[in-house]
Amino acid sequence: MPAFTPRAAAVPALATVAALLLCSCSAGAGTGTGGGGETGTGTAAKSGRRLTTTLGTAKDSRGPALEIPGARKGGTVTVANQADFPHLDPQKIYAGERYSTSLLWGRQLTQYQIVDGRPRLVGDLATDTGTSSDGGRTWTYHLKDGIAWEDGKPVTAQQVKYGIERSFAPGFEVGPVYWPQWLTGSKDRTEAVKKYGGPKKDGDLKAIETPDARTIVFHFPEPQSDVPYMAAQSSSSPVREDKDTGTGYDVKPFATGPYRIVEHKQNQRLTLERNPYWKPDTDSIRHAYPDRFEFTFGKAALNTAQEVFNGQGAGATTLTTKDELPPELIATAERDAAKRKLVVSGSRGAYTQDLYIRNDRVTDPEVRKAIHYLFPRQQARQVLGGRYAGDFATTLSSPAVVGWKKYDLYPVAPTGDIAKAKEHLAKAKTKVTRLTYAYPTESPQDDQVAQVLADAFAKAGIKLVLKGLQPGAFNDQIFGGEDSPYDLFLSTNSVDWPTPSTLLPPSFESHLDAVSNNIRYANPAVDRELARIAKIGDAQKKAEELISLEETVMKDVPLVPFLYKSVSQFRGEKIGGAAIHPIYGVPALANVYVENS
Repeated sequence: MPAFTPRAAAVPALATVAALLLCSCSAGAGTGTGGGGETGTGTAAKSGRRLTTTLGTAKDSRGPALEIPGARKGGTVTVANQADFPHLDPQKIYAGERYSTSLLWGRQLTQYQIVDGRPRLVGDLATDTGTSSDGGRTWTYHLKDGIAWEDGKPVTAQQVKYGIERSFAPGFEVGPVYWPQWLTGSKDRTEAVKKYGGPKKDGDLKAIETPDARTIVFHFPEPQSDVPYMAAQSSSSPVREDKDTGTGYDVKPFATGPYRIVEHKQNQRLTLERNPYWKPDTDSIRHAYPDRFEFTFGKAALNTAQEVFNGQGAGATTLTTKDELPPELIATAERDAAKRKLVVSGSRGAYTQDLYIRNDRVTDPEVRKAIHYLFPRQQARQVLGGRYAGDFATTLSSPAVVGWKKYDLYPVAPTGDIAKAKEHLAKAKTKVTRLTYAYPTESPQDDQVAQVLADAFAKAGIKLVLKGLQPGAFNDQIFGGEDSPYDLFLSTNSVDWPTPSTLLPPSFESHLDAVSNNIRYANPAVDRELARIAKIGDAQKKAEELISLEETVMKDVPLVPFLYKSVSQFRGEKIGGAAIHPIYGVPALANVYVENS
C-alpha cells in the first residue's frame, strides 16, 4: 500500500483511538492461536511481534491448513462493522481489512499462511510462490488441481488471466496499479491503459500466456522481483467472464474460497454460507469452522462493543474487523479482567503513522529539521492511547518490512527539543513564523492532538494554524492530487506488501503525480537510484538497496516518523481464534470459530 494514497489503505491519522491495553484474547500478531488468555502488557514491537514474512515452499503450499487447537465446526459468527465495504470486486479491493475479509470467499495465486502467528507467503491457487527466469522478467505459475468455483466448475489459468486483464479497464482505477504498470512497462496507470485498455476493449493481453488450463506465464519488460507478493493481492484473483456482471460484481462476486455470498444488501447486511465445492486439501491458508458469517452494518461501534462486553443479544458470538475499541470503554477493560480478555490487540501489520510535510511548501531542509525536533511525540501519543497506540518510530518503513534496519538520523526525546528546533530555524534561509496543519474532524482526539501540536510549535515562535476538515474533504484536499494550501498533516499508511518495493518507488519519485507523491518530494539523486534499483531482479538484493536508500531520503526530512502502529479491537466471549493478522492488521476471519457453550 503506497505511503500516501488513501485508496491504498491510508487511514486518517486520528479516526480512532487505540486502546490503552494490549491484552489479546488470542494470537495477537503472533502470540499464539488459542481462544483466551492475555498476552501481557508489552507492546507488539517490544515483544518481538512485528514479524517479517518468509517465503514458503511447494510443500508449505499444500493443504489442508494446520488445525487450530480447540477449534470446532458449527455456529454463526456475527461481524459487526459500522460501515459496509466500498468494494467487493477483487480487482477493486485495495485495503488490508478488505483483503483479509475477502479471503473467506476469494483465492489468489499466492497468499499469507499464518503459523504460530508468523506470516509465510505460499501458493494459494498456485502450487508455490512462482518460478522466475530471464533475470526476473518471466514468472510462471501452475495451478493446483481440484480448485473449483461455487458452482463446481474448475478454476482455470485463463480465468486468472481475465481477472488481471480487467484491472486495466475503466472503473478499476481504485485498485492496485502494479499489474498494469509492470506488464506494459509503464511509469503509471494512465500510460499503461493507453497500451492496453482491458479485455472488453482490446481483447487478449499478450504479456500473459496460458499454454494450458493450469499454467499461467507473465512476461514483464523489466525485472520484477516482487511478483510473488503482488500475486497475493486481491487483484490476482480469477474472474469468470460469464459471471462478470460489471458493477454488480462489486456487490456479489463469485466465490472460490470456503464461503459464498448468499445475500448482500448494501449498508445493511452481508451473509456468507459454506461453499460446497471448496476442498480443504487444496488450501493451506484458510479454515471453515463456522457454518455462517453474518455481517451487519450501520450500528455505532460503541453500541456494538457494549453488547459484546455485556454478552447482550448476539454479542457473545460477535466481533469486528473495522472498528477499534471505543475510548469510552478503555477504563472498563482495564478494570475488569473478564472484559480485558475480549480485547484483540497486536501490531497493525506494517502500518506507520507520521507527520507529513509538503516539501514544495516547506522547502528549506532546516525548517523541516526544526519541525522534526518540535513534534511532541509523547504528548500526541498519549492522546491516542499512550504506548499501546504504537511504538515510537525513527524510520520511514516499519519493522515488519523485509530487510528493515533500525536507524535514528536525528535523535530527539519523545517530548521534543525546543532549543534544537530553534537552532535549525536560525539556520534557515527563509524565516518561518506560520505554518498550517490540516486534520480530519472525526473525534475529540483529532482536536486534542492538533492543539498539542500548536502548543509545541508556539514555543519556537511558530503559529500553527489549525484547519479541521470533514473526512471526505480532508481526503480530497490532502490525497486528491489538487494543490493543497496546507503544510502539515498526520496520516497512517502502509506498504502494499511487506517488502520496501512499494514504499519509495511509488511515492517518492519526483515525476509522480500529486496523487502518488502527496508531499511533493523531489531529489534527482534519489530518482537515479530508484531507476537503477528497479532493474534488480534479485528480491533480497533489491530490498537491501531500497532500505539503504531510505536513509538517504530521510536525511532530507521529508516527513517526521511518529509511530509503528498497534491496534485493539474486540470479540465476543464465544469467539475463538480471533487474532490480529500480522500482514493485514485486523482479526483474521479465516481462523475464527464459535466455542462450545
